[in-house]
Amino acid sequence: MEKKRSVAFHTLGCKLNFSETSTLSRLMESEGFEKKEFDDLADVYVINTCSVTDNADKECRQLVRRIQRKSPESFVVITGCYAQLKPKEIASIPGVDLVLGAAEKFNIAQHINELAKGNGAKVCSCDIEEVSGFNASFSQNDRTRTFLKVQDGCDYTCSFCTIPMARGKSRSDSIANVVKHATQLAADGVKEIVLTGVNLGDFGKGPDGGRHEEDFFSLVQELDKVEGIERYRISSIEPNLLTNDIIAFVANSNKFMPHFHIPLQSGSNEILGLMRRRYRRELYAERVGLIKTLMPHCAIGVDVIVGFPGETDKHFQETFDFLHELDVSYLHVFTYSERDHTKALEIQPVIPIPVRNERNKTLRNLSYMKLQYFTQQQSGQTRKVLFEGFDKHGMMEGYTDNYIRVSTPYRGEWANQIIDWKLR
Repeated sequence: MEKKRSVAFHTLGCKLNFSETSTLSRLMESEGFEKKEFDDLADVYVINTCSVTDNADKECRQLVRRIQRKSPESFVVITGCYAQLKPKEIASIPGVDLVLGAAEKFNIAQHINELAKGNGAKVCSCDIEEVSGFNASFSQNDRTRTFLKVQDGCDYTCSFCTIPMARGKSRSDSIANVVKHATQLAADGVKEIVLTGVNLGDFGKGPDGGRHEEDFFSLVQELDKVEGIERYRISSIEPNLLTNDIIAFVANSNKFMPHFHIPLQSGSNEILGLMRRRYRRELYAERVGLIKTLMPHCAIGVDVIVGFPGETDKHFQETFDFLHELDVSYLHVFTYSERDHTKALEIQPVIPIPVRNERNKTLRNLSYMKLQYFTQQQSGQTRKVLFEGFDKHGMMEGYTDNYIRVSTPYRGEWANQIIDWKLR
């Protein structure tokens, strides 16, 4: 009897990548491959890459070197955003056998079955303008919290971002398909779904780029009706696409959690203009104000970039002051890094790296204080916690509806269960 071939995956980057890796894993298992952990010996290693930070090249090379030392005869496959943006660069990395761009990643099994060791790296890619169609993805059997991809690509032209070049035009699944996937996940025992996409609020464009007669607000209304799913989270949504209707619906829903993640990027209107963002700080403050009026207990996460070209000390102080006054819960702070083929490369002056790093440190300290304050505000409240099934050295973790992490001694009967929990 022929030995079953094995495959291992490693994911770099966002929740969307995690959902797609899980789907690629299921595709490979359906082709007869046995799934292994990435640190185990496997016949094929797949690295799903990211392009948001400048570490993509470095991380990818390090992982390939690890595989080469451990299992030099194994096949190494690179896919994801970095693979679409710089396929030739990746193909030149010693040990890489296959590079799959955006249009080919979901044909992974076919490409791997055609591989032969020692022929050099095979590149299967195309111009991003040619990428169309929508491939539904969701993580399954990976964790209590499942990431469900409902949208892909982006039509925005933010001056710092390569995502449209890596993922193509905005396109979405249909509401009927998303509801079908949610129903399937409910039947599999999933309690919480995180809706993911590149530009989630732009949901409604079909695979060909034309609009469905659907939008994100309609989607959340239909998902709210799915029996068996007890929690939904909106992974990240642009402030200009987060409508008052969506906020009000979440406030009155028992299934959509009081938790938003809303990219800001800068608290300076001048820098927002240079970034080509589609809103100004006043709109952002208005959205946060409405959320907190309707849901005082709501967690709000913020993405912010420091060290963007042209960001003076005055601009940074504007951002700091704006965030300091804003009733938000935590920050995800990104240090600006130059990305090839972006408009931001034309903006002057370039901010020195040490200044960028110092600004990052300042905002991370602010984030720590924000999170401490938000958590203290909830002290004494009883909130519902969904516990994950992992035994971490005798402990288990879960999150409240408003995204406060709780840790407690491991109890197997609590795994994937929602428990009333008094916060201290």
